[in-house]
Amino acid sequence: MRFQVLDILPHLTNPVTGRRVRTDERFAQALASARHAEEFGFDAVALGERHAGQFLSSGVTVLLGAIAATTSRVRIQTGVSVLSLHDPLRVAEDYATVDQLSRGRLELVIGKGNELRQLPMFGIGNGDQWDALAEKYELLRRLWREEDVTWSGRFRGPLDGVTSLPRPFAGAPRVWHGSATTETSAELAAKWGDPLFSANALQPRDRYTALIEHYRKHYAGHGHDPRFAFVGAGAGFLYLAGTTQEAREAFGPTYEKIVAYFNQPGNHTPGNPMEFPTIDDAIERGPVLVGSPGQIAEKILWWHEAFGHDLQSFSLPTMIPHEQQLDMLERFASEVVPVVRAAAPTPLWTGDDPYGGRPAVHGRTVADAAGVVEGA
Repeated sequence: MRFQVLDILPHLTNPVTGRRVRTDERFAQALASARHAEEFGFDAVALGERHAGQFLSSGVTVLLGAIAATTSRVRIQTGVSVLSLHDPLRVAEDYATVDQLSRGRLELVIGKGNELRQLPMFGIGNGDQWDALAEKYELLRRLWREEDVTWSGRFRGPLDGVTSLPRPFAGAPRVWHGSATTETSAELAAKWGDPLFSANALQPRDRYTALIEHYRKHYAGHGHDPRFAFVGAGAGFLYLAGTTQEAREAFGPTYEKIVAYFNQPGNHTPGNPMEFPTIDDAIERGPVLVGSPGQIAEKILWWHEAFGHDLQSFSLPTMIPHEQQLDMLERFASEVVPVVRAAAPTPLWTGDDPYGGRPAVHGRTVADAAGVVEGA
């Protein structure tokens, strides 16, 4: 199993303590968490993208550039990049810049977005987001793989002999497809032979299992090698403590107030509420990682029994003091990660993965990988 630390930069007041950090502090915390994730041995860090609601992740490429410039090993991902909203040419330019800054550590995770309030802000009609995503992804693939691209489509003006700059560091980065509930994104991933990232954030395990099985069936149906049908899975909230009872008592009141807020009309996508309103139900059956290190490891492996996933994502509880978040991150790395990795090995990002040897995987440059050292 590989591990990703995800921050979608929520900017919420803690409903129990009334605590809320300043915007500049919240950005500094996100960058510090990424650096510590690398220090503690995590495989990837990711930032989400939102343009509505109480989030600070509208300028995610700026923050990812800062992470790229201040880390050297950890892979850099999105969670997700809402490609359905954007001009693929600009996406190609911005994320190739991040890829260059990181020397080849970028892997993009794209999606249609799970926030309907974003759509009219960018001129996308409700119902068009899936078609927009499919069309824009096809163009993004061409821009990263070809020069002098000529193209026309429905959701942006035509291109005539355009080469996007900068070029990616070492060929087109891998693209994952994020899916919260719908099979459309899973089918798009399967069509292109790309990996799938299941949100696993709000609903029962069986629904995400069905989504992943649908993806694998279509992936093989398109003739792709099933060995590379990699799957990532999210998690709701992390709260790690010495015992599950301690975690429950400390985080339960906050969790239940967050659920009540999220499930109010207008605060979630219709038909997609959080289905575990109490902390006890969420710990037992829901997509949260709340408990002791042993309990959390068991929960991830319980998901793995159903998903067979390769990459586990989780988010720090950003409404508590940052020092406490980092303590949880370090303890997760030392007490949870080794247990899960031993029980659920994966070829993702190894020599058996077509992208496993992409330059700078371990801080190497292209020259280093070829045995040539600058100045030698």
